[in-house]
Parts: sequence; structure tokens; C-alpha cells
Amino acid sequence: MKNVLLMNSIADSGIEQFDYTRYHLSTDEEDPDLILVRSASLHDREVNPSLKAIGRAGAGVNNIPV
Repeated sequence: MKNVLLMNSIADSGIEQFDYTRYHLSTDEEDPDLILVRSASLHDREVNPSLKAIGRAGAGVNNIPV
């Protein structure tokens, strides 16, 4: 099971796309495999090297350190 950190409120229609047998969604995951962000800035956040992906629920990547 992959742990997903939700950084912002995401529309229910987006959250419902996740297969809950494969993904655990949480707003307080300490060591996420994936991060889903809408508007929160990740520039000052330390991420674990085991992080697999950052998904952006919006346009652009100005809030993600690429």
C-alpha cells in the first residue's frame, strides 16, 4: 500500500479516483510515498529520498521545487 500525503483540500471527484486497496490517503502522513498538492508551497519542506512522486492538482509547478 502506498501512503499519499494530501497537502490541500482536493475535490471529491479527484480523491475518488484512488483505489483505496492500493493507496492510503492522509493529511498528516509522516513518510509519504506520494504527495498531492494544490496550492501549498513545498519549497521549505524536507522530503524523504524515498518519495516517489509529487502530483499537482492544478496548473504549473511554481510551488514545487523542481
